[in-house]
Amino acid sequence: MRRLLPFLLLATMPALAQTTSPVIDRTDFPSLTAGVDSLRLSVAGPVLPASAPPLSRRGANQTWNYAALVPVSQRVESYVPASVVTATSLFYSLTFGPFGGANRATVASPQALPVPAGANLPIAVTDTYQFYNLAAAGATPQDFRSVGFGASLNGTAIPVTYASAAQQDVIYRFPLSFASLADSSNSFFSTPAAIASAGYLSQKRKRVNKPDAWGTLTTPFGTFQTVRVVTKLIDHDSVAFGGMAGQGFDIPLTREYKWLAKGQHVPLLTITTRLLAGQETITGVEYRDIYRRIVRLATRDAVLDAGLAAAPNPSAVGSALTLSVPAGSGPLTVSATDVVGRLLFRRSYAGGAGSVSIGAEAFGSFRGVALLTVQTARGTATRRVVRE
Repeated sequence: MRRLLPFLLLATMPALAQTTSPVIDRTDFPSLTAGVDSLRLSVAGPVLPASAPPLSRRGANQTWNYAALVPVSQRVESYVPASVVTATSLFYSLTFGPFGGANRATVASPQALPVPAGANLPIAVTDTYQFYNLAAAGATPQDFRSVGFGASLNGTAIPVTYASAAQQDVIYRFPLSFASLADSSNSFFSTPAAIASAGYLSQKRKRVNKPDAWGTLTTPFGTFQTVRVVTKLIDHDSVAFGGMAGQGFDIPLTREYKWLAKGQHVPLLTITTRLLAGQETITGVEYRDIYRRIVRLATRDAVLDAGLAAAPNPSAVGSALTLSVPAGSGPLTVSATDVVGRLLFRRSYAGGAGSVSIGAEAFGSFRGVALLTVQTARGTATRRVVRE
């Protein structure tokens, strides 16, 4: 019996290891020691397969099978040491570098500015970054937070920080598991006063993170033990340009259902919803993946394809683009890629109005041929546009 005991213990270890929630900590997110941490993500359509489990499935030891998800596009999430970006600009170095104080960043990611969908920027905004701070190993508290943004305005790098350290956007607090209590943060940022006359952007945000489940998640990428975190975002944005009166936007309530696993650095699956006309509506589905060849013909929608138009086309760098879509198309997602498949931007719109406006900042300084793919609940359609 004594000789059999070790083997019995080994046989039961896998089962025992799956009886508790994974514990997510700072090592599960991008860090300076990782150098460059590039992660491929697949984007699926906003309508889940009929076999997909409901979002309401919560609690301990759950099983979620999303293996039937089909990618319609892909993108790569990139994180680099903040020093790589701050070295390009004195303004960035002073704001987000070692002497930046509460704004000091450890990693940076090329990401679009959080501009409300449909807001047209009359100034050229390029090379946009979001700067993050990942708490050091011995720091208290342990968290991963956004400390600001950066962009080039007509060739000049401009840093944008939060109003104070207490008003930074805390994305995760660690350790994080199913046993963790819900937590929240209130953040606020606005453009510097020095450039407010040319353009002003601000955002007030309340973020609430609530772990509501743990269990086994299956996607086309594989099967993993995960903890699910539901993030509720309540945003109010303001935009003004050229001395004009500012416009305030109450963004519809957004929820992000995120499945986190050890060592993955990004959520394995994120399903984003917005409260539209009183209904929680899925507006985005994205999951960790490998490179896949994207085939779009099977999901092409004839009605959308017939009614989709882009104008002006060709269009000039620095100008907005208007997409005409069939009335009543409902929530839609617009993705743009260059001819070799690199993602230029991806945005979600409420739809229903017959047209959407894509601001110049979405394309940035891109010139050449781009493919715009519009996704709705009915399917997809693609248009070729030229930026000169």
